[in-house]
Amino acid sequence: MTMGYMLGIALVAAVVTASQAVEAGSAAVGTVNIVLVHGANADGSGWRGVYEILKKDGYNVSVVQQPLTGLSADVAATQRVIDQQDGPVILVGHSYGGTIITVAGADPEVRALVYVAAFQPDVGETTNQLGASMPGDGP
Repeated sequence: MTMGYMLGIALVAAVVTASQAVEAGSAAVGTVNIVLVHGANADGSGWRGVYEILKKDGYNVSVVQQPLTGLSADVAATQRVIDQQDGPVILVGHSYGGTIITVAGADPEVRALVYVAAFQPDVGETTNQLGASMPGDGP
């Protein structure tokens, strides 16, 4: 098994677990909408394998294509995709996508945030502030 395959399986497990929590907590159980948010230096195609697995399992899955021109534009792109969903949303972010989902997660339709090897800033904290808070220069 390759590392990418194992990470993909782990991600699917995390998203399915989050979706079950959303279903259990919803008054009216309907389609679970999963919105995948890529990081910087990437595009939405990086989610292809995860997208296909989740679609096969019956989830409504959308992939945001970020303009990567700034946080506000990236959050706006994510918000447009959230607005197109019918029902509760799970946001999944990778890398810089974690910063995006932290901000976009304030939408009342968002029920869960899943961070996949992602920045996980506090609300109002920037990615730069988060990075500056890390000790040392690495190994």
